[in-house]
Amino acid sequence: MSFVQVIEFDTQRGEDVQRLMDEWRETTAGESTATHTTLTRDHGGTGHYVAIVQFPSYEEAMRNSDLPKTQEMSRRMQDLCDGPPRFLDLDVVRDEDL
Repeated sequence: MSFVQVIEFDTQRGEDVQRLMDEWRETTAGESTATHTTLTRDHGGTGHYVAIVQFPSYEEAMRNSDLPKTQEMSRRMQDLCDGPPRFLDLDVVRDEDL
């Protein structure tokens, strides 16, 4: 079953977050089990962001979380945030293209 992790956070350093995501993607190439990422920002310009990361399964997501580069990115990401990020771990029960 596919798995999605939603990470909700607030930051005034959105460009730094994007650079960190780019760096993580480059340094984990061939190791990361993530299949797709989407980063969104509240349209109202409040500094509120939501990152959506897709994986083939929960197990693959946990394997990705255990990568040293992912753990390092998580620590660095927390330093960029205005408070602790909030996580949702979601099993995909329906997925369709419209």
